[in-house]
Amino acid sequence: MFILDSNRYARDPHGVQESINNAASSIGGEILVSRLWSEQKLAYPINGNRKGTYWLTYLRLEGSKLTEFERANQLNDNVMRSLTLKIDPRLVDHLVAHAKGESTVEEPQEESSDNAAETTEEVAAE
Repeated sequence: MFILDSNRYARDPHGVQESINNAASSIGGEILVSRLWSEQKLAYPINGNRKGTYWLTYLRLEGSKLTEFERANQLNDNVMRSLTLKIDPRLVDHLVAHAKGESTVEEPQEESSDNAAETTEEVAAE
């Protein structure tokens, strides 16, 4: 997650997005999802800014490249703050689908009509 400079994002949203994606791609990272989360008033000013644009990015990156990625974000003038978390691999597909706006809720399987009829007959016989 990134907190971006709202003024720079308002002037060139595509350029700001590309700067983040290029930082990951240049060191061998794979961008899974990269999207705007929200724009909010900050709890305290950061670099004189009272508003920030929150940008959510899910990516795959080798652990050995993480320091290089975080350093590139610190040097990026568009990024005011960043937070990098490792996600449990079992949750990745669900989180990425949610970020894309897709549904991953599995529907419970319905019993076949034959099973339901047998159960009803057994209850009625008793």
